[in-house]
Amino acid sequence: MRSPRYPSDVTDEQWALVAPLIPVYPGGRRRKTSTRDVLDGIFYVLRTGCPWRFLPKEFPPKSTTWRYFDEWRHNGTLRVRYDRLGMIRDAFTTLAASVVCFRILHDGTL
Repeated sequence: MRSPRYPSDVTDEQWALVAPLIPVYPGGRRRKTSTRDVLDGIFYVLRTGCPWRFLPKEFPPKSTTWRYFDEWRHNGTLRVRYDRLGMIRDAFTTLAASVVCFRILHDGTL
């Protein structure tokens, strides 16, 4: 597990609820990256609205974090996790607000 901790990180209690929902695929090699750190990185981006390339170095590489995010988003795992943690509204509200801010700053439109 990495340090420092961020407010967007899942707690030990939340992790206990979420860990069994992470897909495990038969075969293949053993994971080198902590899936908890990946999930924390995803939550960091969603909660702060920062671009993936600004993901702090304490998290797994942005390409790894994005790959898991993309896979979990497409197969529904991420939505199940968000629902389970009760964080979906907060994360998507933050994401929507960051999109609105981006459009105002860069396009001048809503």
